[in-house]
Amino acid sequence: MGDNQDQASTQALPLAELMRRGVLFSEKCPSREVLKHVTSRWGVLVLVALLGGTHRFSDLRRKIGGVSEKMLAETLQWLEGDGFVLRTAYPVVPPHVEYSLTPLGMEVARRVEGLADWIEENLPRILQSQPDTPSATK
Repeated sequence: MGDNQDQASTQALPLAELMRRGVLFSEKCPSREVLKHVTSRWGVLVLVALLGGTHRFSDLRRKIGGVSEKMLAETLQWLEGDGFVLRTAYPVVPPHVEYSLTPLGMEVARRVEGLADWIEENLPRILQSQPDTPSATK
């Protein structure tokens, strides 16, 4: 079977089946870039922040402590390019730009929120497992 036929035959399969088949593990799999955008530290935080509603850039930057202006802009561009974030620019002076989740973005944001919630709930156990944390030496 040719590469085009292989891709067409795998597009309708669930992710778990694709992983078993090794498609996700192929270095040319386009889902890798999307996975990188969604699961990056800033990608997760932007998606979860936008679950709370529409935000301006400055609001997001304040809400997501520690993110640089450059990284936030880059992350928003990635997520917009993947169809998860809607950027709305208003023709006013000074410029007014708002970011919100698309319906697809709501779906993925809920999933990464579940992961973030699991990490928060299990943080004491996680920290205890880390060899270089003070709580791990107890």
